Amino acid sequence: MTMRTTTSAHLRAAASPAGAAHLGASRSAGSPPGTPLADDLAADLAAALGADAVTTRPLDLHAKAHDASHYLLVPSVVAAPRNDQDVARLLATAARHDTPVTFRSGGTSLSGQAITAGVLADTRRNFGRIEVLDGGKRVRVEPGATVRAVNARLARHRRALGPDPASEIACTVGGVVANNSSGMHCGTEANTYRTLASLRFVLPSGTVIDSGDPAASSVFAAREPELHEGLARLRRRILASPDSVARIRHQFSMKNTMGYGLNAFLDFEDPLDIFVHLIVGSEGTLAFVAEAVFDTVEVKPHVAAGLLVFPGVRAAAAAVPELVAAGADTAELMDAVSLRVSSRLPDCPEQIRALELADPAALLVEFTAGSADELADRAASADALFAGLGLALPVAMTRDAAERAALWKVRKGLYSTVASARPSGTSQLLEDIAVPVPALAQTSHDLAALLAEHGYTDPVIFGHAKDGNLHFMINEDFSTLDTRRYEDFTEEMVSLVLGAGGTLKAEHGTGRIMAPYVRRQFGDELYEVMKEVKRLADPRGVLNPGAVLSDDPRSYLADLKVTPTVEEEVDRCVECGYCEPVCPSRSLTLTPRQRITLRRDAEKARSEGNEELARAIMDGYDYDGVSTCAVDGMCGTACPVGINTGDLVRRLRADAAGRVESAAWNGAAHAWGAASRVGGAALSAVAALPSAPIEGATRLARKVLGDGIPMYDGALPGGGSPRPRRRDDAAEAVLFAACIGTMFGPEEGGHPGGASGAFLDVCDRAGVRLRTPEGLGSMCCGTPWKSKGMTSGWEHMRSVVVPALVEASDGGRLPVVVDASSCAEGLGVMLRSAAEALPAAGALRVVDAVEFAAGLLPRLEVRSRIPSVALHPTCSGTIAGTTPSLAAIAAHIADEVFTPAEAGCCGFAGDRGLLHPELTASATAPEAAGIEEAERAREGRFAEYASSNRTCEIGLTRATERPYRHILELLAASTRP
Repeated sequence: MTMRTTTSAHLRAAASPAGAAHLGASRSAGSPPGTPLADDLAADLAAALGADAVTTRPLDLHAKAHDASHYLLVPSVVAAPRNDQDVARLLATAARHDTPVTFRSGGTSLSGQAITAGVLADTRRNFGRIEVLDGGKRVRVEPGATVRAVNARLARHRRALGPDPASEIACTVGGVVANNSSGMHCGTEANTYRTLASLRFVLPSGTVIDSGDPAASSVFAAREPELHEGLARLRRRILASPDSVARIRHQFSMKNTMGYGLNAFLDFEDPLDIFVHLIVGSEGTLAFVAEAVFDTVEVKPHVAAGLLVFPGVRAAAAAVPELVAAGADTAELMDAVSLRVSSRLPDCPEQIRALELADPAALLVEFTAGSADELADRAASADALFAGLGLALPVAMTRDAAERAALWKVRKGLYSTVASARPSGTSQLLEDIAVPVPALAQTSHDLAALLAEHGYTDPVIFGHAKDGNLHFMINEDFSTLDTRRYEDFTEEMVSLVLGAGGTLKAEHGTGRIMAPYVRRQFGDELYEVMKEVKRLADPRGVLNPGAVLSDDPRSYLADLKVTPTVEEEVDRCVECGYCEPVCPSRSLTLTPRQRITLRRDAEKARSEGNEELARAIMDGYDYDGVSTCAVDGMCGTACPVGINTGDLVRRLRADAAGRVESAAWNGAAHAWGAASRVGGAALSAVAALPSAPIEGATRLARKVLGDGIPMYDGALPGGGSPRPRRRDDAAEAVLFAACIGTMFGPEEGGHPGGASGAFLDVCDRAGVRLRTPEGLGSMCCGTPWKSKGMTSGWEHMRSVVVPALVEASDGGRLPVVVDASSCAEGLGVMLRSAAEALPAAGALRVVDAVEFAAGLLPRLEVRSRIPSVALHPTCSGTIAGTTPSLAAIAAHIADEVFTPAEAGCCGFAGDRGLLHPELTASATAPEAAGIEEAERAREGRFAEYASSNRTCEIGLTRATERPYRHILELLAASTRP
């Protein structure tokens, strides 16, 4: 069986009298980019939405084409509507051109429902508003906001969204509604369907309805009479059939995201209520969700977790009903292969690593409570229950946050472990099913056998046992064009699950992967009801055709994604999109996922002999992909397979560096002391002059010489003071004062010595003696060279810094304390790289001054408390885990401490904020808005604004027009005698 590709077709063929032939037969039709039809469509969309909201540039089209699924379609146009009226105009324009529209936000969908060859509507860019209501009991959210961002806003109220998908870092509310998301904890009781309070939606006709409006039902009936009456008619049809009612009740007694949510016809009478709940799980095929209001759930603060090990899957599954009856909030199943694979994780708990059972299975169980006493009672009851479950090993429930995190790391690390080990060029498929809980054990056993029978190695099976919901992962190589194994496995898996009375999709949405099987799961009658729902809501078949229903039994084999090998640094990428929300360039140019997938698409084009397409895809990549990457490493913190895309970008910069640039930076490394002093002196000199002429001169220089010339603006501070020098044979630590303190002085009114001077004062008051390394003035952590790929300059700096620190620290006896968070990170990288050639370097300990100072707080008397402080945690502090120390210092000296939920990397990235100030402006805009909103709510500014890195402080000062200082400056001022 060879893999098929889709040819373009028009929607007029889709809207055939057969009712819903358009639902699958004309799958994601569209005109190829660059054709007259696509150009005409783009021109009309630009007229309707504005030229800046529409693009047909190949780089943009291919960047947006990829989601987390194993399918790929390249859109003909990408549009970014700003509001629901824009959406209505977009839909009308697309309908006139017989071109389908797919709404796309987070792109974390696993089943192929967020791709199209038509118009891809980007709803993440302009639909991110979050409004907390009723003290956190409800929340109003637009579709581009991530679940994590919403929950961050709700956290202060001890509330959260009910749906808790594992992709919460990146998945957005639009996708949560579109897929009826649930997760590990919420089951069917607190999923999207159950916790949705109201929707504002846009129909393909252009009608906008807010179901939360008291008059919404009458407005719906008046403006959409055919849809309103059709839904009432379908409800009567279902209720008149006992078989339909019974089938629906059975199907939706489980987690179930196959087809449309026909349970809405049984749960509601009003056609508007029915339609609102049909939209849930409809995968963007019925309407656009412009806004959703949710009832939130309580976050119980007291938690106990434990790993229950059983002699096999049957025993584990048999225990689930009793655990649920005892009030277990979570029961996560891991089969024998899962446990064996998880033992490869570096931090795997010893109780798993030491398992010696032949065929073990485990349940990760959690109990939560509102008080410590309540949790103690529940734990005591659980202990009595555990004694009768036939466990293979004793269990110890833990309330310790670190121990619970280690257990969850095992469960969540299964995906990354398997995905990281997959062969190069293969695709990772994460699938899910659900069966009635009594059938869970047999289904798990039979599924494992089926996977093995078809040659899938390490067939990991895990899932939400209390919901009968299983996940499994497989690797497939679609580049061979041979899909026989995948096809045969799918057919047998479908028979297995449906034979057990289950559903083929429990959480991930129907998507292209299961659309051909909806009829088989629900039967002809209910399938016809679904087709009629689609026809009533979207008579022309404009919205995401083929994503939920398909009459083509083989459509799931079309448009399969090929993932060619490109670069070693990023070859493991599974295109999940988890990296995107933490990337500082996400709203300006590209995200890490897009930087990788563009290179894959270009390589695929080259392998097919299409050099013209490859060049078109990469046209603009130097700026979008390389120059505006902050190489901050935040993507690595979110990536499930540990990719830091900055590693790739640094190498690309090194490859692109010319001889002159490399020689200049190498020369700077050899004379860094003078270079940093000259830079600081220059800033001090220009700070005394009118800024406008200097800004104009640098703009002109950048036009002539390129963006390698830093952009000056009048908001930059003057130069700083020379780095301190201390000699003390009895020192307890070595101070490595960062060179950025020499180049950039403090904000007006700050400590005259900047962060270094403040740290010295704090240590003196705490009785801690310090020394500095010999020749500190000519040293640097190496980040300016490493971030640019200037290898020779970085290696020279390493040869200077490492021996000096070995000597100053007495061979590692003393910690090396760095007064800038990013420099602490950079110095740590430098020392680790030197350890092989100079073993003594491996003994050195680098400590962020913020973390060091937090340990001194008991010795410091606060003499002048700060009323309030707003914090900016740096990306380096996040990566190093020192953000809690930043917060601890702030709490020690201030009555009120506020950290915006929107806080993220500022994008200043050393000199990126000077070379590409637009990057910092884009990266800091959400956080600046968060500060503004907080100040509006508290009716006034914060007394102070603080961070732990000078360039980050400059970036946030620019963005907020508030003076950000190093937290050590505030600590020194508050403890001054």
